[in-house]
Amino acid sequence: MTLRLHRFALSGHAHRAELLLNLLGLRADLIDVDLRGGEHKQPAFLAKNTFGQVPVLEDGPEDNPVVIADSNAILVYLASRYDEQRRWLPVDPVQAAQVQRWLSVAAGQLASGPAAARMVTLFKAPLDHDRAKTVAANLFAVLEQHLAQQDFLVGSAPTIADVALYSYTAHAPEGGVSLQPWPHIRAWLGRIEALPGFVPMPKTAVAA
Repeated sequence: MTLRLHRFALSGHAHRAELLLNLLGLRADLIDVDLRGGEHKQPAFLAKNTFGQVPVLEDGPEDNPVVIADSNAILVYLASRYDEQRRWLPVDPVQAAQVQRWLSVAAGQLASGPAAARMVTLFKAPLDHDRAKTVAANLFAVLEQHLAQQDFLVGSAPTIADVALYSYTAHAPEGGVSLQPWPHIRAWLGRIEALPGFVPMPKTAVAA
């Protein structure tokens, strides 16, 4: 088994892939992509992901690997391929659908809310910061209510749904979105951080 994760260390999308690798106890070579230098838009990288985005996972020999682009797709692949007990991606149709629902939230409200707000403050992205903070607040209100009823997003054990939402939620303060109003979310973050194999994403700002 040879796993290679092409990533940017401050990307929450890349971190969720790295986090699941560690939670599964999988070793992978971490290959940093120079986003500021435009490496992700060069032909060599575009051959791995035509959208020119990190992360990209390669599994297998360098001359003929399985290539998986998109962070949520990587989570599904890793959980399906390497988690024999299917703890992280349940087989049960109802639970599998619930996981997919949260993956859609990760690609939707989480990306346009906390992630977008962080892009503005850290990377000067030309996005509407006020709108992003409003989307984040609305998302966190729903998430807070949901986590008041259970320890993890789908049932009583962590799944890739939790992994998908963790990084940008934990780092929302870097985008000017405080977590102080949301005790159940903060408790959920703590439960994820207590999991064996947890690895943090580097922090770049003082938490709000």
